[in-house]
Amino acid sequence: MANEDVKSMTKRQVPAVTRALAILRFLARSPDPIGVNPIARELDLIPSTCLHILRVLQDEGLVDFDSSTKRYTIGIGILPLARSALQRNTFSTLIQPKLSALSEKFDVTSIATQLAEPSQMVVVALSQSNMPFRLQVDLGSRFPALISATGRLFAAFNVQNKDELNESFHKLVWDHPPTFSDWEQQVEESRKRGYAVDHGTYISGVTVVAVPVFGANGKMTRSIVAIGISERLKDKQIPKLAKAMQAIREDIEDMQIDTGG
Repeated sequence: MANEDVKSMTKRQVPAVTRALAILRFLARSPDPIGVNPIARELDLIPSTCLHILRVLQDEGLVDFDSSTKRYTIGIGILPLARSALQRNTFSTLIQPKLSALSEKFDVTSIATQLAEPSQMVVVALSQSNMPFRLQVDLGSRFPALISATGRLFAAFNVQNKDELNESFHKLVWDHPPTFSDWEQQVEESRKRGYAVDHGTYISGVTVVAVPVFGANGKMTRSIVAIGISERLKDKQIPKLAKAMQAIREDIEDMQIDTGG
């Protein structure tokens, strides 16, 4: 009986915490400051409840409030928490120098991503290339798990339900959206060859190559991504680049085993 009581306690939900996290995630995704009522509508919250939570988050520095516009944004107080999390992330620490070497060798921007919630990937390590292009990537940047090359891998290894895929796919924003049938075929090709490529469909003129990193359950939990200008990253280079990225994954897996990570 005692064990059952403990189990029920560990599963007990805490609505205030759940709502606060939902607000923080929503503000992190929002490109512009936003008011209480739109936040409450989007998250299906009572406006007064939403306001009380926002004020607590503001007091803690996790949310910023503009008194002139009455709108909220994610606060810089989140940065120390994110920095501490990244510093304790063994994967981020181990892969950083390898991303730097990859960027230098292939003249690409290299990033490592990690699944942060069911539908989002977050950048946990990166190395910028010396070549300018318009994709801005920063540590902590989030993007939909199904977008671009990483998204094809996520669909290949993590999502089984075709109806769910179809619904989520049509919410994605691309520069040149593929059809769902073409995208499905690309997902299957990615599964077979073990890496995915996005040739300018996500962002015009930019080629993205991604390699999956798997968790203990066999699902993709992270990815290694290379981003380059399509005119410079030719088709014949992509298999070599993907092979180098797969070698990085294998090295990281071996290092994590050695360090107990």
